[in-house]
Amino acid sequence: MRTTIISNSLAALVLLAGIGAAVADEVVLSPDQETTIRTYVKKEPLASVKLPGVELNVGSKLSEKVELHQVPNVKYRYTVIDNRTVVVDPDTHTIVKVLD
Repeated sequence: MRTTIISNSLAALVLLAGIGAAVADEVVLSPDQETTIRTYVKKEPLASVKLPGVELNVGSKLSEKVELHQVPNVKYRYTVIDNRTVVVDPDTHTIVKVLD
C-alpha cells in the first residue's frame, strides 16, 4: 500500500514538472508589445500570402523562406498569411500570437 502511494505521488510530480516546462516555453506578449504590433500593422499593411497546409496556431513553425517584417522596438516579427496577421519569433520561426 505504501509503495503504491509513493509511486502515485512520484508520477504526479513528474506530470506537474512536465506541465510547468510546457508553460515556461510559451511566449506571452505583454499588452504594450501587442498594442505596439497592432498599431504598426495598421500603419504598415502587408499583402497577404497563401501557405497551403500551414496551420496558423501558436507554436506552429513557419518555413525559413517566409519573409518576416520587423516592428520597431519589439523583438518579434510579423507577416500576414491567409489574411491573418501572425506574430513570429524570428529566432525559431515559431508563431507566438495570431492577431484577428
